[in-house]
Amino acid sequence: MSDTVILSWVTFIYFGASIFYLLRLITGKELWGLLALWTTVAGFSAQTIALVLRWMASYQLGIGHAPLSNFYESLIFFAWAVILLYLIIEWRTGLRSAGIFVAPLAFLLMAYASFSPNVNTRIQPLIPALQSNWLISHVVSCFLGYAAFTIAFGLSVMYLLKSAKRFSRFLPETEFMDDLIHHNIVMGFILLTLGILTGAVWAHYAWGSYWSWDPKETWSLITWLIYATMLHSRFVRGRQGKRMAILAIIGFAAVLFTYLGVNYLPGLHSYLQS
Repeated sequence: MSDTVILSWVTFIYFGASIFYLLRLITGKELWGLLALWTTVAGFSAQTIALVLRWMASYQLGIGHAPLSNFYESLIFFAWAVILLYLIIEWRTGLRSAGIFVAPLAFLLMAYASFSPNVNTRIQPLIPALQSNWLISHVVSCFLGYAAFTIAFGLSVMYLLKSAKRFSRFLPETEFMDDLIHHNIVMGFILLTLGILTGAVWAHYAWGSYWSWDPKETWSLITWLIYATMLHSRFVRGRQGKRMAILAIIGFAAVLFTYLGVNYLPGLHSYLQS
C-alpha cells in the first residue's frame, strides 16, 4: 500500500475522531472520549508510517530527502505535528475536550492535501534552494511552532465558549485553559524564533542574504511580533483571560496567512505551491 493511499485513509480516520469528540462534548459520556482518543492514536500511527514510507520511497527513486519539500508534504507534516502535540497534552493533562477543535483542523489539512486537485502528491526532486542540511531543522521548528499556536487557538475558542456559558459543564475551568494557552504560546514562540533564525541562515546559504523581505519572511515576522506582544502583555502587564484568548485567535489567523496566504504572492518561497 502506497503512502498516499494510507494518508487518504488517515483523513477519514481523523474525521471519525472529530465525530467522536463532538459526541463526547454533546453527551458528556466518556465512552465517546475514549473512542476519539484511540481513533486519533490510530490515525497518528498510520500517518507516521506513511511519512516513513514516503521518506524511504524518495531514496528508492534516487532523490532521497525528508518528506518536507513541497506543499503537499508540508500540509501532511502540519497535521502530523498538530496531532502529536495534542496527544502529548491529552496524555499529560487529561484534557480531552480540546480534541473537538484540534481533530477537525487536522482533518481539514489532510483533506485538502489528499483530495484537492491543486495539490501535487508526487515525490519530487529538491530544487536547488532546498538542497541544504538546514531543510529539516527550519521546517520542523516552524511547523511545530505552528502546531503549538494551533492548539492555543483551539483552547482559546474553548475559553471564549466557557466565558459565554456555552457547554460550560463539559469544558475545564478558565484558569486551567488560560495557563495552557500561555504554555502553548511560549512553546510556539520559541520554536517560531528558532525557525526564523535557521531560515535566515539558510537564506544566506541559498540566496546570499539573511533577510530579503520576501512575503513569507515579512509575514513570519508579523506573526512573531503578534505573539511577542502577547507574551509581553502577560509578563509585564499581567494580562490574561479573554483578551489573551482573542489575541491567540488573531495570531492563529496570521499563522494561516503566513503559511497559506502568501503562497499566492510572488516571492522566494513560491516553490511551496508545488
